[in-house]
Amino acid sequence: MDTIKKQECPMCHEKTLTLIEDEKDIPYFGKTYIFSMTCSSCKYHMADVESEEKKNSCKITFTIEKEDDMKVRVVKSSEAKVKIPQLKMEIIPGQASIGYVSNIEGLLNRFEEIIESERDNEEDMDIKKKAKNLLKKIRRAKFGDEKLKIIIEDPSGSSAIISDRAEVKSG
Repeated sequence: MDTIKKQECPMCHEKTLTLIEDEKDIPYFGKTYIFSMTCSSCKYHMADVESEEKKNSCKITFTIEKEDDMKVRVVKSSEAKVKIPQLKMEIIPGQASIGYVSNIEGLLNRFEEIIESERDNEEDMDIKKKAKNLLKKIRRAKFGDEKLKIIIEDPSGSSAIISDRAEVKSG
């Protein structure tokens, strides 16, 4: 792992930015590069994941069926869009999009954080109620009591869900 400290942050311009580049060999996926930058002053953070092997665009579909599925490894590049149709939600790539290596539970936690923020900051009681219901669905899925489909669409082909049950279509 290569670490470079005391770099100028692109946001606050303080010399408190740390750059990290790491290389991982992810089983069934291959050699992967992980890049990140974090500022200790303003908390700016950016990360990406890139496969060593150049790939075609892909669409990966995985259905959560049991509690054990929370451990399934997920690789998401910053260019990937993540959808959960049953929740009518998607995270689309943009300037703030980051890449990461996590698992299904970590991916669901990211959706939970978005929904909790909306629930806590919303005045409309109907929207608060919808948010609470979405959170219940996610929690049921975590315990294997509700099926949820995860779809990752990645034009770079650098994303993956590492499972025999993941359906992969190349574009």
